[in-house]
Amino acid sequence: MKELFVRLLSGLFYVFLLAISINYKYAAIFLFFVFGLICLSEFKKIIQLKSIIPYIIFIALLIVFISGQLLLETSEVVDKLNQILLVLTIFVQLFLIKDLFSNKAIPLFNSRRFLLTTFYISSPFVFLILIAFHHEVYNPNILFSSFILIWVNDSFAYLIGKNFGKQKLFEKISPKKTVEGFLGGLFFSCIASYFIATFTETLTFTNWLLLSIIISVFGTLGDLIESKFKRQANVKDSGTIMPGHGGLLDRLDSIIFAAPFIYLFLRITLYVS
Repeated sequence: MKELFVRLLSGLFYVFLLAISINYKYAAIFLFFVFGLICLSEFKKIIQLKSIIPYIIFIALLIVFISGQLLLETSEVVDKLNQILLVLTIFVQLFLIKDLFSNKAIPLFNSRRFLLTTFYISSPFVFLILIAFHHEVYNPNILFSSFILIWVNDSFAYLIGKNFGKQKLFEKISPKKTVEGFLGGLFFSCIASYFIATFTETLTFTNWLLLSIIISVFGTLGDLIESKFKRQANVKDSGTIMPGHGGLLDRLDSIIFAAPFIYLFLRITLYVS
C-alpha cells in the first residue's frame, strides 16, 4: 500500500510539473533541457558510455535549433536545418526498430553509442519543443495533448492487457505487454483524440485521429526499444529519480521516440492543408 502511494504521489508530481511548466515558453524549454540531461545520464549508464561529449552535443543542439526557432521563426535556413535533423533522427530510429525485430543484441560499438545518444535521446527533445511552435508562435496545446495521448495509451494498454491480455506482443523483451493491451491502448487513444480535437481547437479531428495512431504505435515501439536496451544491460529501471516508477527515461521513452514522427506529421499537414 505504501509503495502504491509513493508511486501515485511521484506520478502526480511529474504530471503537475509538466502541466504547469509547459504553459510558459521558457519554463518548458528549461524543463526539457533538464529532462534531457537526466535522460542522457540514465541512458549513458545503460550503454556504459562515460564520455561527456553527449552532454556537449545535447546543449549545442538546443542552442542552435531552439534559439534559431525563437529568434528567426520562419527563416528558410532554420527550416532546412530542422529538416536535416529530422531525417537523421528518423533514420537512426528506423534502425532501432529493425534491431527490435532482431533476436540479436542491439550493436553498441563506440561510434554507435554516440549516434544513439545524439539521435535517440538528444534530438527528440529538440522536436518536443518544436512541436509547440507548430503555429510559429509558442502554443503548448498540441504538445501537452500529445502527452495526454501517450498517458491514455499507456494506461489502457496496461489495464486491458492485465485483465484481458493473452497474446504476447514481444515476450522476450517485455513479457507483460500483450497484443490485446496494445490494441486497447490504441482504441482509447483514438477516442481521446476526439475530445482533444473538440476542446483544444488546434487541429482537425482527422489529424488528431491520425496523430493518436502515430503516438500509440511509435510510443509503444519506443517503450519496447528502451526495454531491450535495459534487458541487454541487465537492469530493471533506467534510474531511481522517480520513486515507484524508476528513471525519468522510463517515463519519457515513449514520447521522445514518437516526437520526431509527430513533428514530421505536423509538417506534412502544413503542406497538404
